[in-house]
Amino acid sequence: MPTEVSTLQNLFSVITLEKIPAAVITFIVAYFSSRLVLNIVDKLLSRSKLEKTIAKFLRSAMHILLWVLMVLIVASSLGIDVTSMVALLSVASLAVSLAVQGALTNLASGVMLLSTHPFRVGDYIEVGEVSGSVQEIGMTYTTMLTPDQKTIYVPNSEIASAKIINYTAVTSRRVDLTFSASYDDDITKVKAAILKAAALPQVQQEPAPFVAVNRYGDNAIEYVLRVWTSSEEYWNVYFTIVENVKTCFDEVGISMT
Repeated sequence: MPTEVSTLQNLFSVITLEKIPAAVITFIVAYFSSRLVLNIVDKLLSRSKLEKTIAKFLRSAMHILLWVLMVLIVASSLGIDVTSMVALLSVASLAVSLAVQGALTNLASGVMLLSTHPFRVGDYIEVGEVSGSVQEIGMTYTTMLTPDQKTIYVPNSEIASAKIINYTAVTSRRVDLTFSASYDDDITKVKAAILKAAALPQVQQEPAPFVAVNRYGDNAIEYVLRVWTSSEEYWNVYFTIVENVKTCFDEVGISMT
């Protein structure tokens, strides 16, 4: 600590009243020059195809960089040894980077996610044990909304290192369901009832709905149903078919087990 204080005293000991007017003029010129540079950067970013989050981050980084340069230029006009200031700033930045190492990891992961686009806002994804619709891709956290309306903030570093399943990367998604019926029920009748339950406007006919015996259990026969629908209609089709099967089984006297 005494060394740093002594260094600071030495830095500011060279400042005199005669140098202040020139430093003020230098600051004004540097300030308006930085504003001009920021305006140019804003126009370039607005014309680019970068994600808004990355564009905002780049603008903020440029803003900080310009202010650092302004401080160094003004300090130089005051006669301060800029080399010593850079050394102090380097030590301070190192201390800060060590203190926020986790945040920097999330930041780097956020830049990677926004650059590679494994998912976008609105996509339904599964990451580890978390699944939901992407609400926002931030620089440090990704916000997801689960089907039961829970908002989850997942650190970008966890997403970048995990397996990502994007269910809306393609327009269609397959619904897989299983149902059980008694051994006493005719297989053809059961399959027809399941197909009737799946006869929804949202279900695609190409590929055609598929139903078959999946396995023979101890007390019942298990049937598998596979139908295709749009990614947006997945859960609506899923739950509607589950409800319809009971009704269709009851209509023809099939015992659901």
